[in-house]
Amino acid sequence: MVVPAQSSIADRARRPTSPRSVRRALALNPSGALGVLIVTAVVLAAVFAQWVSPFDPLAQDINQRLKPPLWAEPGTAPHLLGTDELGRDVLGRLIFGARVSLVVALCSVPLSALLGSVVGLTSGYHLGLVDEVLMRVVDIQLAVPFILLVLAVMAVLGPSLRNLIVVLAATTWVHFAKLVRGEVLTLRQREFVVAARAAGATTARVVRGHVLPNVIPTIIVLTTLYVPRMIIAEASLSFLGLGIQPPTPSWGGMLSEGREYIWTAWWASTFPGVAISVTVLGANLMGDWLRDALDPHLRH
Repeated sequence: MVVPAQSSIADRARRPTSPRSVRRALALNPSGALGVLIVTAVVLAAVFAQWVSPFDPLAQDINQRLKPPLWAEPGTAPHLLGTDELGRDVLGRLIFGARVSLVVALCSVPLSALLGSVVGLTSGYHLGLVDEVLMRVVDIQLAVPFILLVLAVMAVLGPSLRNLIVVLAATTWVHFAKLVRGEVLTLRQREFVVAARAAGATTARVVRGHVLPNVIPTIIVLTTLYVPRMIIAEASLSFLGLGIQPPTPSWGGMLSEGREYIWTAWWASTFPGVAISVTVLGANLMGDWLRDALDPHLRH
């Protein structure tokens, strides 16, 4: 039997975030609104890239190579942000490059979150030998530097979009597992979980009905905060030649190609760097806002 006070605690912890509370949290957090605006703009540009981009990102025109941006002398009107060493439009490549970054981030992070959450729930709730084995696997992987592990695996598997997504997911799930396990260790001692077990609820029902709903907000926030990390990781690997391969436009690849012309054509590498920085900033701001909006302890 669940005591009323305990039931109210459970209900309050599991209470879903209403659209009204989300709008209120957004109105009270201007930086969060800015983050949402930035991320929305990047997503829309990536989704409608074929209609938004002024030029084909793969079209080459040697006669237009290394043309400066429109406002720089002697700027060329058709190319707002100038052209690269092969005469390709920088703005068009930036827009299509957003697709690559978002695909990698939005595919690898959910896979990582799913795997890590399953491991964390299993380890934190069952404890014992299961917990020991799973946490030792997590500790071993955490002992290896992230970028070193990614570089080593990508060098073995070879650069491709699929391999990049799989590798990033397989090297970040441990962080989700650690965090979810910590949350579960706290929740399994809460009154409503103890009462559910005492009432005869099965393990699957307790985890599904009482533990998981309280962990989901944390998973969502961590997922949002890991999206910018995956964008940076993809850009880093593409910069080193182990990520997205030319001629497919990617922000990291554009940085790598433009670095040779940094003194004569600064725009070729500056604008991809700005795109990465602004997108990562927006995603981080949105993640902070989501934390405030979804965490029941931070609601007023």
